[in-house]
Amino acid sequence: MKKLILTVLLAFGAVALAQAAEEPVHWDQAPNRTNDLPALQTGAKLFVNYCLNCHSAAYMRFNRLEDLGISSQQIKDNLLTVGDKVGDLMKSPMDPKEAKEWFGAVPPDLTLIARARSGEGGSGADYLYTYLRSFYRDPSRPTGWNNLVFPNVGMPHVLWELQGEREPVFQKVEEHGQELEVFTGWKQVTPGTLTREQYDQAVGDLVGYLQWMGEPGRNHRVRVGVWVMLFLVGFTIIVWRLNAAFWKDIK
Repeated sequence: MKKLILTVLLAFGAVALAQAAEEPVHWDQAPNRTNDLPALQTGAKLFVNYCLNCHSAAYMRFNRLEDLGISSQQIKDNLLTVGDKVGDLMKSPMDPKEAKEWFGAVPPDLTLIARARSGEGGSGADYLYTYLRSFYRDPSRPTGWNNLVFPNVGMPHVLWELQGEREPVFQKVEEHGQELEVFTGWKQVTPGTLTREQYDQAVGDLVGYLQWMGEPGRNHRVRVGVWVMLFLVGFTIIVWRLNAAFWKDIK
C-alpha cells in the first residue's frame, strides 16, 4: 500500500514538473491604461495597422473610436482602407478559407479577447501583454516564429519590425532528480525600430485598447457609479439629520 501511494505521488510530481516545463514564462502584469486617452488612441492605431489585417473585431464599429477623442474625419483619413465607411464593423479583409490554409486555423475575433483570455496566470490583459512580448525566431515553424506563452502558435510576429529579433535564454537546473530548462530572460539578436522600453509601452497601449474594446462603456459606467455613490452618501446624511429633527421631541 505504501509503495502504491509513493508511486501515485511520484506520478503527480512528474506531471507537475512537466507542466512547469511547458510554461517557461509567467504572465507579466499589464499596465492599466483604460482611462488614458492618448494611450488608447495609440493602441487603436496599432490595432488597425497591425492586427486588423488578419483578425476581425466584428462587434465593434469604427465610429465608436470617437469615444476615444478620434474625430470622424481622422478615422476616415488614417484608419479606414479603401471601401470602408466610418459606420462599418471592424472586419478583416482576409478570406477565412485562405487564412485557414496559411495559418492552420482562422484567426480569432479580437473584440472580447482581453476578457476571454483570463486564467490562473492573471487577467486577459496580462496574458496578451506577455504573449505579444514573447515571440522568437524558430525556423522549424511555418511562419518562422514561435512563442513561449503559446508554443507552436500559428500566428507570425507581426510586430517584429518594432521589437526586432530576440531569442530566449534558458538555464539548466536540477530539481527532484530531473534536469529542467528554466527560462531566465531574452537575448536581443537584431534591434527593432523601437527600444525595449518603447516596445513595451506600445504593447501596453495596444493591450489597453483591447481591454477598452471588450467593454467600451465601462469607463462611463464607472464615472456614473461614482456620482451615484456620492449622491447616496449625501442623501443619507440629509435623511439622517431630518430623521433626528422629526423625532427629537419624542422619547
